Amino acid sequence: MDLADRVVGVSHYCRRYVDPGTRAVAGDYLRVDEAALDALAPDLVLMTGGVQLGVARRLAAAGRPVYVLPLPDSFAGILENIRRLGALLGAMAPALALTARLEREAADLRAQAPAVRPRVYAELWFGRHPRMAGGLTFIHDLITLAGGDNIWADLPEGYPDLDLAGVVAARPDIVVLFHEEDDHPLDVAAWRHERGWDGRWPFQLVEAGIARGRNLIHDGPSLLETARWLQGRFQGAG
Repeated sequence: MDLADRVVGVSHYCRRYVDPGTRAVAGDYLRVDEAALDALAPDLVLMTGGVQLGVARRLAAAGRPVYVLPLPDSFAGILENIRRLGALLGAMAPALALTARLEREAADLRAQAPAVRPRVYAELWFGRHPRMAGGLTFIHDLITLAGGDNIWADLPEGYPDLDLAGVVAARPDIVVLFHEEDDHPLDVAAWRHERGWDGRWPFQLVEAGIARGRNLIHDGPSLLETARWLQGRFQGAG
């Protein structure tokens, strides 16, 4: 939205996903240095729902100007959050321009989808809180925009517990595995052997991490960069 000059502080967590420049760090995803936050004197403190909601409520109860953005259940939810930000910041024009651009880029991705769509299993947070991607998450839309079919699309939840026997039964063409390389590096051979998946059926493994453009869980405009990256790996895999 070209409004970076309004950002006065970030979290340590932000540094893993975007370049915060020289902005002050006022905490982590679930821990806030309230003295550092107050020293910044922000007009608006942006938080999210989900596991961050308790922190947001505590900060709001202390009188801080907190706004909780809902965790998006879809690509459309990401666009709605951008519009919410535009409204909060008195900047609807750049918000609408950004969402229009993202909608055009999404349409281009759909038009370039492979003729034969591969069946995709996405697993999040290898080594930490492992989950799958159901139908009620923007990650389902990410897979779809990249030209794949999510094998768990029919599940009415966002992040169901692992059903590894179900994955084997579904025999996806592609397994997309998100992991945080620094904290939980992946030994592919050991991982396949531990799961009993080495040689059991032929699938293509795609490793996704925290870098911009290959990050499954970053629900911002870079989601479409990740979709383009995934689409290149889905071509010819169906």
